[in-house]
Amino acid sequence: MLNLKQYTDYSVEQAVRLLAVDSPTGYTSDAEQWLLQTFRDLGYSPVHTVKGGVLVDLGGEEADNGLLLEAHCDTLGGMVAEVKGSGRLRLTRLGGLPAVMANTENVRVVTKFDGTYEGTFLLCNASTHVNGELNKTVPDFDNTEVVLDELVSSADDVKKLGIGVGDIVCFDPRTRVTEKGYIKSRFLDDKLSAAILIGLAKYLKDEGITPKRRIWLHFTVYEEVGHGGAGSVPAGVTEAISVDMGCVGDGLQCTERQVSICAKDSGGPYSYEIVKKLIAAAKATDADYAVDIYPHYGSDVEATLGAGWDIRHGLIGPGVYASHGYERSHKDGVENTLKVLVGYTQSI
Repeated sequence: MLNLKQYTDYSVEQAVRLLAVDSPTGYTSDAEQWLLQTFRDLGYSPVHTVKGGVLVDLGGEEADNGLLLEAHCDTLGGMVAEVKGSGRLRLTRLGGLPAVMANTENVRVVTKFDGTYEGTFLLCNASTHVNGELNKTVPDFDNTEVVLDELVSSADDVKKLGIGVGDIVCFDPRTRVTEKGYIKSRFLDDKLSAAILIGLAKYLKDEGITPKRRIWLHFTVYEEVGHGGAGSVPAGVTEAISVDMGCVGDGLQCTERQVSICAKDSGGPYSYEIVKKLIAAAKATDADYAVDIYPHYGSDVEATLGAGWDIRHGLIGPGVYASHGYERSHKDGVENTLKVLVGYTQSI
């Protein structure tokens, strides 16, 4: 039986580190540099794409039948849309961040030239003892605001700090790994799977394994807005698999302790042949898996196909509950995802 506990723990450790690096879509350079250094430390030679992605060649024999594994390091976030007369900030969201899932979260406002400031994302007039309609209010980006942890009471006060329209707003991930193995954080989508690919790379390096097929990793930086995987496909690649979060919720089979294999999402069906091979890899490695259809989902690899690349495509990932909110997964889901990836890269 394949024992990947060491690499599961390593992957979770890397996830915690990567989650601590703010990287909303459009503000990912720190995460890019973190990935580049992490892979250099592992003995690889990562390439930084013009768009900002990170490509890593894991080696392999069949260069004309390559496999591309895609994960993204950009996350949901916000951008300053207006400095209000009260000294509060109105935001526009980056990616599909639901205001209802972000309400009351601590944030960091990253200015273009004048440093970073802390604050809280709240409903307007957020005091229950003052606002009698508060419990009836559904948060959206028109009735919420950032309250800065600064002595400001006007737009001029805020602008003197260097805060202005277009500045990035990063939401606190609040990462925690419990004694029972649960992983809780914002942005497990998709930093948990990005870390799983780091774990796969370390496993291949430590074990001295040369895969039958040439394997590439692509860490994209615009997935949350739909075009992360649209480019940078190396020559010879015939299959691409998104390693992203697996959906957990009503009507689906997957739990946080499993690896999810997606048969279809809102963009249509994934390659039937790839789905079957992923199931075969799960069975061969004794991975606990589920096959599901995701009702509201799109992936990097669909952007790859949409850009015109002639490849077959698939999607897997550890089960993640409460997607685009305060998300939850489990170490078992990480291990089961690693098993499928190891099985797929060694036997297919």
